[in-house]
Amino acid sequence: MNYVPPIFLFNGHLETIYPAILRNVKLQTYHRERINTPDDDFLDLDWLKRGSEKLAIISHGLEGNTSRAYIKGMARAFFNHGFDVLAWNYRGCSEEMNRQLRFYHSGATDDLAVVINHAVNQQYKSISLIGFSLGGNLTLKYMGETREHPDVIRNAVVFSVPLDLHTSCLKISQPSNWIYANRFLASLKEKVKHKARLMPELDTRGLSKIKTLMQFDDVITGPLHGFSNALDYYTRCSSIKFIHNIKVSTLIINALNDPFLSRECFPVDALKQHPFVQLITPQRGGHVGFSEFGSNGLYWSERQAIAFLTHD
Repeated sequence: MNYVPPIFLFNGHLETIYPAILRNVKLQTYHRERINTPDDDFLDLDWLKRGSEKLAIISHGLEGNTSRAYIKGMARAFFNHGFDVLAWNYRGCSEEMNRQLRFYHSGATDDLAVVINHAVNQQYKSISLIGFSLGGNLTLKYMGETREHPDVIRNAVVFSVPLDLHTSCLKISQPSNWIYANRFLASLKEKVKHKARLMPELDTRGLSKIKTLMQFDDVITGPLHGFSNALDYYTRCSSIKFIHNIKVSTLIINALNDPFLSRECFPVDALKQHPFVQLITPQRGGHVGFSEFGSNGLYWSERQAIAFLTHD
């Protein structure tokens, strides 16, 4: 099971950037549902329903949302394959800023649990989880946590997952990755400024001095979400610390040329004997890339997800 990219995508950066910018996915309009969280906030869920007994729940990446091409492509693939689909937007990632001071973060499995429990109440007979990047970390952490997991969760597949948040943050902050790090940082800072205009109690005095993603997590993400600093946040939320406890059939696909992932995100030996978790490390693919042509509009990642999640 290996990925061969189109000839013009000849490195990991092109494989990452091309689908993010140029892929156009035609998809019927989502049905938007807003649900409340236990702390009086809200989450915006986007549904595709066909009356199926099977549901795919899709979790997006950092500063993403349900309108991104990789989410719409996966949603279309599973809807066309007979599933209902639920793609959800994290706090502050839909068109309206969330109500609470907190945002989302890489370990916010409380919100994923709210979404899953809401779906369970719809009486689906099987639920499959799909996650990309940050959403993949959320998915793995949720499944490996000591909590009650609904029996209807059958399996999961995740792509381009920063299993170790600290070393992945160092990796994306390398000079060769400045275009990604700066883009994420600018988006995150703007979101904080937006919220501060609505909630003056949000302290933004140090925002202008933040130059890296780790500094952002040290000053904003960590303290805002109950962590002492960035390292505490990374240590407590990295999914690599939870995957040993996963008891549901799970596939992790991390490309070896992913510019975002450190070597710690490829725990081949640690997972070799895992009874439930399989790790695939194709040489190529980039970060949330896996572009493919001539497969009825499906990307390689979508074909792999369908094959794994529908295998009896």
